[in-house]
Amino acid sequence: MPELPEVETVRQGLARWVTGRRIAAVEVHHPRAVRRYPPGGAQFAAALAGRSILDVRRRGKYLWLPLDSGDAIVGHLGMSGQLLLLPADAPAGPHLRVRFDFDDGGPQLRFVDQRTFGGLSLSPGGAELPAEIAHIARDPLDPEFSDAGFVAAVQRRRTGIKRALLDQTLISGVGNIYADEALWRARLHGGRATAVLTAAAVNRLLGHVRDVLGEAIKQGGTSFDALYVNVNGESGYFDRSLNVYGREGLPCHRCGAPIRRESFMNRSSYSCPRCQPRPRVPL
Repeated sequence: MPELPEVETVRQGLARWVTGRRIAAVEVHHPRAVRRYPPGGAQFAAALAGRSILDVRRRGKYLWLPLDSGDAIVGHLGMSGQLLLLPADAPAGPHLRVRFDFDDGGPQLRFVDQRTFGGLSLSPGGAELPAEIAHIARDPLDPEFSDAGFVAAVQRRRTGIKRALLDQTLISGVGNIYADEALWRARLHGGRATAVLTAAAVNRLLGHVRDVLGEAIKQGGTSFDALYVNVNGESGYFDRSLNVYGREGLPCHRCGAPIRRESFMNRSSYSCPRCQPRPRVPL
């Protein structure tokens, strides 16, 4: 699933291409694409016709596009969602879900989603911050993110540090890939109890989270297959810089020990057995 760097890469591309443009018409090709908007596809299209997009913003893994009406389009890419800018004569393709035409006759915005886990919605009055995503914490790249608040919240929890990193009510945008990468840099096993971590250790980990996310954004995110691309259909290249994720059995770039894979929350977690020893008392 796309994480913060992938969604931020999409946000930057969208901001460049759709900010200030007026929507001429919207076509909803699949009802699941707007399932989070109860009035349905026809009302979704009608409400957006004639509206101008003022900006493209992000909270964690969610995007929202403030409109001149005071409402906002809210989007989540899910497992395979793509927001693409394409010329009007480009083939529709089998997975086109929503199409936006603009009155300037320029490139269309298309929401394409093979697995239909993602979707778009309309948030009434949500231009500043949609109520639907207000419960999600700020991400560590947000200027208003509170380091001290995050450290205190982590130390109050009775859980493993990787679970805390994935808790979107504590810190948003960090998923499985980037949690593993930051933990490797911090030399922490994901099962280490949050309650025993010092404030210095949590702050050091937070710094590594920021570094990993920032480097991934510069490289356009991580693409393991063709399902994640930017608005121009291009893949990201951060997978070439991964130190542990997906490298089971390969040597650690720091000490040479074979990277291990462990089961974690119905997914896989990767770490170095030498640099990141398991806690003596696992949670």
